[in-house]
Amino acid sequence: MSKHTLSVMVENEPGVLSRVAGLFSGRGFNIYSLNVAPTLEKGVSLMTIVAEGDDAIVEQIVKQLRKLVPTIKVKDLTELKSVEREMVLLKVNAEDSKRAEILRIVDIFRCKVVDVSVDELTIEVTGDQGKIGALVNLLTRFGIKEIARTGNVAMRRSMQIDL
Repeated sequence: MSKHTLSVMVENEPGVLSRVAGLFSGRGFNIYSLNVAPTLEKGVSLMTIVAEGDDAIVEQIVKQLRKLVPTIKVKDLTELKSVEREMVLLKVNAEDSKRAEILRIVDIFRCKVVDVSVDELTIEVTGDQGKIGALVNLLTRFGIKEIARTGNVAMRRSMQIDL
């Protein structure tokens, strides 16, 4: 089982999301993360779907996605060079005695503090799964009160010359 990142361009119309999700659930294939947003083209949205599963099943799902009427384009970015990012908001306990240490970690990871209260900090972090996982591991000992994640967004890298 491996993770697959699919980039699916669709017409922005009612029911598209449920039809796409239905392809996955109908085959017992779980969606790990799903992000949908409009593109520069009016009436078109881009779905970034991360799912974990068997390569053969993913291949079948890609074929089925291409057959859906509102689907414009499907790319499996798993084997391509791509950029993947996720944005996460973390609410962390931040007592006075621990606040400076938390702020050093925030600085090292190039995060932003987006909200402050007497005993909490809300931190915004953007990065790949490794960066986010490392930050969460470091902040766990302070007490993470709440976490909200966007899910991955991904884009194929521009053509590069291999050296």
